[in-house]
Amino acid sequence: MTATLDVADIPLKTIRGDDATLADYAGKVLLIVNVASKCGLTPQYEGLEKLYRDYRDRGLVVLGFPANDFAGQEPGANDEIATFCTTNFGVDFPMFEKITVKGPDKHPLYAGLIAQSDTPDTEIAWNFEKFLVSRDGHVVRRFSPRTEPDDPELIAALEAMLSGSAAAG
Repeated sequence: MTATLDVADIPLKTIRGDDATLADYAGKVLLIVNVASKCGLTPQYEGLEKLYRDYRDRGLVVLGFPANDFAGQEPGANDEIATFCTTNFGVDFPMFEKITVKGPDKHPLYAGLIAQSDTPDTEIAWNFEKFLVSRDGHVVRRFSPRTEPDDPELIAALEAMLSGSAAAG
């Protein structure tokens, strides 16, 4: 059984520095991803943007959270990250300020996502780990960093959430 993510109480900042919360996306299916610009998995930005463009009209929002927790692969400042993402991958999905996603200083969002996932005792493995959150705020699935955005299992879980099916994983 998964717990409900308390979306209204998690303060966030957009990559441009504006205040935000996950409540801004209430009623949407969320794919929350920790991202990095200098990682071997960085090309996943392209697939994440394609998912966002293909499914946003059905209620999907991809949320990118840059993190420098793995081999210094996100060293840039927020403005540099934003420029990199739009210039190289045409990223239009919401991006947030750089945060910590593992260890004792992890952001409360990631503490909550991990705690409510199907593997609550497992830290984030690497850049581009993905959390699928249902319209009502439940963490439904956690996907490996190596799971590509066009992976059939990820697409099936997304489709199930977007169609309102409870059988997403």
